[in-house]
Amino acid sequence: MARSSNQPSRSKQLPAVGVVGLGYVGLPLAVAFARAGCRVVGVEANGRKVQALRERRPYVEDVTAQELASVDGLLSYTTGYEPLARVDAVILCLPTPLGPGRVPDLSALLDGARSLAKVLRKGQLVVLESTTYPGTTREQVAPLLEESGLAVGRDFNLAYSPERIDPGRRKPTLAETPKVVGGLTEGCLERAIALYRLICREVVPVSSPEAAELTKLFENVFRSVNIALVNELAVIAERLGIDVWEVIDAASTKPYGFMRFEPGPGLGGHCLPIDPFYLSWRAKQFDLQTEFIELAGKLNQQMPYHCVNKAIRTLNGVGLAVKGARIVLIGVAYKGGVGDTRESPALKIIELLGELGARLAYHDPYVPELADYGLRSLPLEEALAECDLAMITTVHPTIDYRYVVDHAPLVLDLRGVTRSLRLPHVVRL
Repeated sequence: MARSSNQPSRSKQLPAVGVVGLGYVGLPLAVAFARAGCRVVGVEANGRKVQALRERRPYVEDVTAQELASVDGLLSYTTGYEPLARVDAVILCLPTPLGPGRVPDLSALLDGARSLAKVLRKGQLVVLESTTYPGTTREQVAPLLEESGLAVGRDFNLAYSPERIDPGRRKPTLAETPKVVGGLTEGCLERAIALYRLICREVVPVSSPEAAELTKLFENVFRSVNIALVNELAVIAERLGIDVWEVIDAASTKPYGFMRFEPGPGLGGHCLPIDPFYLSWRAKQFDLQTEFIELAGKLNQQMPYHCVNKAIRTLNGVGLAVKGARIVLIGVAYKGGVGDTRESPALKIIELLGELGARLAYHDPYVPELADYGLRSLPLEEALAECDLAMITTVHPTIDYRYVVDHAPLVLDLRGVTRSLRLPHVVRL
């Protein structure tokens, strides 16, 4: 299905919308529908988060207190599913992590579907946005919702639309990002298109939920594979004595057939380290091996180990051992501009350096505490005061990296933020 819908369509009566899961995906979505004029019910299991939102204290970087205030009276918050019986559409934005053995863990999503089935009513639209493997909407979610006694496609509509939130990035906005949608039936698809036209400038229909589910996985597998490739290139370039950043800059001048990716200490967040394994797990159910995808995952998982070895060699170069050395990590979030540490490679680096006897500290204005590691973020000046090595692991917009370079005796830059500098005490990945 190759058509594209670009113009918003406003009906006289805007739908009431329920959003289940008010995290990095669900909260911006709920605010967007409220700002479009819809009455929105946000469901969040964490009571403390619900209270914070009622007090206009957002806990994700992409939503401000001013934005919450702007939708007062339109956006309400609850921990229960009962109010969803009075909305026209429900969007599920529940976590889908990997369990032991990198097996998809759909427990939160399926529990949400069971709870929704208890209040589901005729005529409602349900859309799943959680990242998952192809077949989940049709084979897992639909049967649970039909336990309500209602039939999908006849009594209620069901669709899948992958989230495309990039935490910490304000551009492109949610409205500017094309929305992919796949419905179980043509009627389901049309309902979902009409819903997302309210908040997105372009809606891209596909032929089925499975196509939409695979679209999301492909987008992130594409990034994972290319990041693995450039990480491997960085390791090769180091052995050859070549500046990998110079090579990337030069290759990026090609006006066609090349897309820039940059090396780093590994992958983090709720998507890139996880989504490729959803696809490989699903493929194995059809006796297919995804060696290319799994190899990329392994390469990216090895990068923290490579970075720790690089730190050891950097310290050895000035006559210091890692044991007893004071090492400061500049940034521990998985990416710049956010406080999310899920799957952050910095955490693996902390674990590995700790096992080697390093004395560790960190500075991250977005992550005040790492309780599991017994660490708190130090002011930058204090963190650098007596350090032996500063490792730049995350590039935040509010950190003065020139100050880091000027006040640390030794710097290991794992993100290339200092590549314009040629200083003897600065070492790059």
